[in-house]
Amino acid sequence: QVQLVESGGGLVQTGGSLRLSCAASGNIFSIGTMGWYRQTPGNQRELVATVAGDGSTYYADSVKGRFSISRDNTKNTVYLQMNSLKPEDTAVYFCNADRVYTPRTMYSDTWGRGTQVTVSS
Repeated sequence: QVQLVESGGGLVQTGGSLRLSCAASGNIFSIGTMGWYRQTPGNQRELVATVAGDGSTYYADSVKGRFSISRDNTKNTVYLQMNSLKPEDTAVYFCNADRVYTPRTMYSDTWGRGTQVTVSS
């Protein structure tokens, strides 16, 4: 069994910073692309940023220059550094791993339960 657990969310003022973490647990051999998504009530989940196994990254236009995604493969953890936060960044942030390999099997499209980020104006 593989689990993703997010942490680091909270309440911050406009212009502030937060750092989200997502740790994968289980008998993990390797992980493919990891990413962060966010969702607000009544809206679809949207992609924020991804980082592939080779370290290459992708960012949504709305967060370019403000957010930075990174990963530590030794800890099976992905991070999202969020700077210059805006009220429109308020959402539940979810961690995703497209492929998680264990010695026995491969888990596809694994999600965490989310962490709330609230940016006050």
